[in-house]
Amino acid sequence: MTSEKCDIKLASNAMANATRRRIMATLAEGDRKREEIEKAVGASMLDYHLQMLQQAGLANLKDGTITITDYGKNFIESKVEKSTEIKKDLVGTKPIEIAEVRQLLPCIADKTKFRIIARVEPPLGGALKILEPLFPRARYSEKIGALIIQKGNILITAYSTGNITMTMIRSENEAKEILEELKRIINEAIAKGVTPVPREKIKVDHAEIYQYLPRTDCQICGEQSCYAFAIKLVGRETEIDKCTPLLEPRYATNLEHIRTLLEYL
Repeated sequence: MTSEKCDIKLASNAMANATRRRIMATLAEGDRKREEIEKAVGASMLDYHLQMLQQAGLANLKDGTITITDYGKNFIESKVEKSTEIKKDLVGTKPIEIAEVRQLLPCIADKTKFRIIARVEPPLGGALKILEPLFPRARYSEKIGALIIQKGNILITAYSTGNITMTMIRSENEAKEILEELKRIINEAIAKGVTPVPREKIKVDHAEIYQYLPRTDCQICGEQSCYAFAIKLVGRETEIDKCTPLLEPRYATNLEHIRTLLEYL
């Protein structure tokens, strides 16, 4: 057996466990401290599960921080692609239920708000992409296998694996209300069994982009002001990465909002 086949078999064996799949789904959203992983999946045999993922080359643990490897990302993406390719309509898709909701951490962008991780069962898999037109502001990301929904200042990311993250949430009750609404919209579409009709593109103007920029007018991007930079972004005359302050952790949510808005242009 070749080394490549051995690696794939090792990774497949590691991912055969439901707890390890949940760990990898969480890591796909970003690096995590061990304590965060424990909150997400529980403490039972956690060290063993992390060791299995490391041995398979799917994740790394260093200084208490767990990260997904490039091989791990590619492995997950290959599985997501297979699941999304085979789904062309909602036939056979089962209604979802909210399996769990938990408050994880304060949002980096606003310490008074929270970042929530939830889970739905059964996972929507390849049907998720079809559901994009159900939401006024949503885009499906092939790269991460997730539907990203914008609801005011709240960003909802629903993964094909069943995980759902939400940012800028005021309370657990608000999270539950949003999840119930999400469940209702999706389950109504599933009950009808009709593939949602693609919607028209939403218009995005520079004023909306501007509200998510740092608004410091630092001119690092080469423009005279953040407002001028927003105009250039909408006109596709510059790149978002030129605003280097926006790449700081405290602006992570703002950056995701802007990337989502730019997808509509």
